[in-house]
Amino acid sequence: MNARRTTLPAAAAGLLLLLAACGDPGSGGGTAETSASGSGGTVCEPVAGDQLVVLEDDQGLQNADNVIPAVNAAAAQADPNLIPLLDTVSAALDTDTLIQLNKAVDIDRQTSTEVAQQFVEDQGLAASDATAGSGKSVVVGAANFSESATLSEIYADVLRSAGYSAEVQTIGNRETYLPALESGQITLTPEYAATLAEFLNTSANGADAEPVASGDPDETVAALTELGTAAGLTFGAVSEAQDQNAFAVTSEFADEHGVTTLSDLAEACAGGVVLAGPAECPERPFCQIGLEDTYGITVSEFKSYDFGLIGDAVRQGEASIGLVLSSDGSLAS
Repeated sequence: MNARRTTLPAAAAGLLLLLAACGDPGSGGGTAETSASGSGGTVCEPVAGDQLVVLEDDQGLQNADNVIPAVNAAAAQADPNLIPLLDTVSAALDTDTLIQLNKAVDIDRQTSTEVAQQFVEDQGLAASDATAGSGKSVVVGAANFSESATLSEIYADVLRSAGYSAEVQTIGNRETYLPALESGQITLTPEYAATLAEFLNTSANGADAEPVASGDPDETVAALTELGTAAGLTFGAVSEAQDQNAFAVTSEFADEHGVTTLSDLAEACAGGVVLAGPAECPERPFCQIGLEDTYGITVSEFKSYDFGLIGDAVRQGEASIGLVLSSDGSLAS
């Protein structure tokens, strides 16, 4: 999101929904709340360090927000070459790759166009048939944040290599671009499986609809595909790249306590941890409540920060663990 990334890597209009699941960015600069420490066990105090590492969500607390190309169904039906070309991009993307793409744009200050062109070249994604799309025009929609812009440029570059006339248009947030995708004003856009599935679910079935997304990408995409059909959408292959809520510690903290997963953290730090997150985190099921209920993690102290300041708070030793986005460019090693 450009709303996501201004100075630090940020999320997207689509990912604002992700953040909302754990609380929109708080207004704090380090406001602390305390809760009772666990009875017995080690209290894991913060350990400062330069490098953050994401702890594996090994029990599936977060929904599977994997990157997936969303395509106008009529356009895909009329052009059988379109989705297979997009699928080559999905096959080349994983979360580490997405982190590096975001770093190049958000931290190294390259343009999304430059980064996309280099990625397509490095990954050998140019189409083998340079005439497959000759005479055909597509419009690739991008949400108004840098990750979406970069992914859109990658899709467009691959399509151009197959002879398509491909234009990238930035069309704002999901409420703006999804109707354009459904109507065919735009042909395709990068999307996030869980967030789009729940957006379509609540649009079709009401705000209180039973959730359809889960931590399982295959189940989430199956639900998304069914909902998309009713909205005139179809989808390419889901990638391994995820941009979703995650919890990070410093590498020094991870080494000191021997943790790589959130389950490890619960066992190693039974006495409690200091958690940094947006102001609403203590009340959100995908944030503090989820850590406590799913993993049995004791939060001995909570500190509220604006979302963009959480990573630095953990690096500076103000918190043991903090809520981040899994594809944040600042996670690059």
